[in-house]
Amino acid sequence: MVPDTTPALEIDDLVVRLGGRTIIDSLSLRAEVGQVTALLGPNGAGKTTLIRCCTGILNPDAGAIRIMGTDVTTACATGRVGLMPQSTGAWSGIKPLELLRYLASLHAHPLPVEPLAERLGLTDFASTSYRRLSGGQQQAVNLAGALIGRPELVFLDEPTAGMDPHSRRSVWSLVHDLREAGVSVLLTTHLMDEAAELADRIWIIDHGRIALSGTVAELTAGGRTLEDVFLANTDSRMRP
Repeated sequence: MVPDTTPALEIDDLVVRLGGRTIIDSLSLRAEVGQVTALLGPNGAGKTTLIRCCTGILNPDAGAIRIMGTDVTTACATGRVGLMPQSTGAWSGIKPLELLRYLASLHAHPLPVEPLAERLGLTDFASTSYRRLSGGQQQAVNLAGALIGRPELVFLDEPTAGMDPHSRRSVWSLVHDLREAGVSVLLTTHLMDEAAELADRIWIIDHGRIALSGTVAELTAGGRTLEDVFLANTDSRMRP
């Protein structure tokens, strides 16, 4: 039997224009099944816009996106995709476990709510509404919401932003477990140590285009750090 080589995510020549500006410029990217793919880039490079296209929130102007060999709309409608956004105001008045139970009810075979909440520490602030949580606590709730439906491909947009080191390491452990379970993960992060720890392959994006890609070992060959590589292949948005 010939093995299935269909990627978890395949993006070809994607173009997105917003407000008269080209945000994504003929970008192509591939993420393999059962691997963690990291998308690195400066603020404003197009990372979140790309994720919005991959999760059906935004329609690109040109190009194609395939998820597990099918189109974005079908993949999202059938529960194959999970999304952890950077923030979500829509959940402001609800309590964490109430939210998870509601999200679980939308799926045919959700993860058990209590064990997931316990692992991510949500039970410690279960009686607090989402809007009153710290940034790191909100991120933990967002992560649980992305995973509750057992997605095959999950997008994590800066999953540990605002988290303390203990919480960050717990998320790293969970991402490792997701990979072991065959779940495909695409994450964005500004933390070079996080990318080096988690990613099977890294794609560096700048000005809406892929500047470089490779494994951590390939990118850091010759003694360079991942931060050195990042700085050499992206532009600063701040000027002295």
